[in-house]
Amino acid sequence: MKQGVIEKVSGPLVVARGLTDAKMYDVVLVSEHRLIGEIIELRGEKASVQVYEETGGLGPGEPVFSTGAPLSVELGPGLVESIYDGIQRPLDAIRAATGDLIHRGVSSPALRRDRHWGFTPVAAPGAAVLPGDILGTVQETELVLHRVMVPPEVSGILVSVEAGDFTVEDTIGVVKTAEGREVPLTLMHRWPVRRSRPYVRKIPPSAPLVTGQRVIDTFFPLGKGGTGCVPGPFGSGKTVIQHQLAKWADADIIVYVGCGERGNEMTDVLMEFPELIDPKSGRPLIRRTVLIANTSNMPVAAREASVYTGITIAEYFRDMGYSVAVMADSTSRWAEAMREMSGRLEEMPGEEGYPAYLGTRIAEFYERAGRVTCAGSDGREGALSVVGAVSPPGGDLSDPVVQATLRVVKVFWSLEDKLAYKRHFPAINWLTSYSLYTRNLDPYLRETLGDEWVAMREAAMALLQKEAELEEIARLVGVESLSAGDRLILETARSIREDFLHQNAFHEEDTYTSLNKQKVLLSLIMHLHERMKEALAKKSDPGRLFALKVRERIARAKFMPERELDGIADIKSEIDLEVDGFLAMAKSDILSTRGETR
Repeated sequence: MKQGVIEKVSGPLVVARGLTDAKMYDVVLVSEHRLIGEIIELRGEKASVQVYEETGGLGPGEPVFSTGAPLSVELGPGLVESIYDGIQRPLDAIRAATGDLIHRGVSSPALRRDRHWGFTPVAAPGAAVLPGDILGTVQETELVLHRVMVPPEVSGILVSVEAGDFTVEDTIGVVKTAEGREVPLTLMHRWPVRRSRPYVRKIPPSAPLVTGQRVIDTFFPLGKGGTGCVPGPFGSGKTVIQHQLAKWADADIIVYVGCGERGNEMTDVLMEFPELIDPKSGRPLIRRTVLIANTSNMPVAAREASVYTGITIAEYFRDMGYSVAVMADSTSRWAEAMREMSGRLEEMPGEEGYPAYLGTRIAEFYERAGRVTCAGSDGREGALSVVGAVSPPGGDLSDPVVQATLRVVKVFWSLEDKLAYKRHFPAINWLTSYSLYTRNLDPYLRETLGDEWVAMREAAMALLQKEAELEEIARLVGVESLSAGDRLILETARSIREDFLHQNAFHEEDTYTSLNKQKVLLSLIMHLHERMKEALAKKSDPGRLFALKVRERIARAKFMPERELDGIADIKSEIDLEVDGFLAMAKSDILSTRGETR
């Protein structure tokens, strides 16, 4: 291990000299405490190191040891249900060793070395194997079958493979390469976090990542393998949205990265996930989740490592053929860490002090998402979806981090504090948000929900847009001065907002809504709209028409259990009965009035 010495210490930045043959992004161990750091700049014989631990008390002359290897993560059985810090140290193991506070220089293997896993081979000796080919399986949890793959950059003839109980370091097989070298295979391997894992090709997303959140799935869907961002000011519900997506998104694996957020928010995740039940399997959600906690009181520099650690673990499960979703909360904290390190490196600042390469780094992160044909000879597909929360100061969407993110992602869920103050959650503004995956996903939605779904969705959005125009007029002249048709638009749009888009994350039934239930709920509102339009065309009294009792049942329909969808569908018959009854009564009133006149 080559050794240099510290020349300067500036917060999380350490400048060392004497590290000959060092390369960019090599991991170094700083001082006798062996603090983990990463080389981020080389100038002659001087290396600038960002240290991922507290540097207080360090000074010039102390040693720096180069490992000669890049920052890497351990990939193998044991990742699921784990909670790591930004550099993949298991927090439960560190707590057992040091107590509630993380001591400097403490380290622990990311994957337990003493646990045995039952390995079942699926590949046979003598077979030619490529990088990514599946050697066998390990039942990691009840929800995750861990597929042990040939590591990238290893190929040849499988000389041997054994079944049995192994630790992650035990040899389970041997591959003989074309050069005649025998490579031992284990349940785990390491991969540099800044390098994308290889795949065959990317494929456009064709199926939605169903989240159970009506405003998202209906109007602004995210494709499996897509990218989205949730910007918004403090208190608008970014973290709640991320938690909801992590809980209910239609993904096989969830990787939740708490990047610089408050510790209590990660505590909520830790407390809730073991108790929450996966709607698909009936098992605890934690059984398919990996948590990376890099909270606001941890060293700033470690925020950069945490997002790369999270995306690399997610790519690993994607390569198994799974649908994986990464929740990064929030990328603004990562950008702030980049700004601090750039300032300490005395680089030329860009807009608002952020480094000039901010957009490039953000793009490199999000472009690792995608639906792909995985490496390997079986042609399996995997998908990696990424949703990043962005926390611009004061909710200013012109913030450089927001703008750099929007140039890359294809879904924009615009959170508004005005909606949050009105207690409308999710506080996603339906007029400013967008999804560029909508047209790609329409064939899937037509096949799943029927051709009428797309037309109904577009009609509902048109009503919401028309409502925004009419509200300005209504403020000036009053609602009563509007035409009956315009008043109907306002009434129906209000019903869409309050009875469909508004969703209670803490209600047992309302927290998650299947696509089928979303269709039924929206169809009720739109069916009532069409019947009321028909009634108004016959000169009915708008005030009495808008007071129909069935509207109360429509408002309560979202709280009905999924298993009672037939009961929701019955409301449509009640709508017809009430409207027909209203029309008959109105006709009778007209006839009686004419009789009295005569």
